[in-house]
Amino acid sequence: MTLNEVQVWLLIGALTAMAVLTKALGPAFVGGRELPTWGNGVIAVSAPALLSALVVTSVLADGQQWAVGAQTVGVGVAAVMLLCRAPLLLASLVAVVVTAVLRALTG
Repeated sequence: MTLNEVQVWLLIGALTAMAVLTKALGPAFVGGRELPTWGNGVIAVSAPALLSALVVTSVLADGQQWAVGAQTVGVGVAAVMLLCRAPLLLASLVAVVVTAVLRALTG
């Protein structure tokens, strides 16, 4: 299914309105009251789940299909280095170098 330009802008506007409405209704209904314990649990686990989903789709998605490429290997190298307690800057630099070398080799 493809959308024309007008449909895309209508979709963006509708999603924006829904986001604003959701953000406005939360404080209006909850106010200064404390959230229930189950609500705090949902909030606590949703942020890491959303972040991991964004990372996975940005690393493994190549347009319309899933793909494993040089950037995937670079992220994997950085993850392994961070699990081995390497400094963040060093892990990032090594991941950049590995990604660049693999891209140069694969054309």
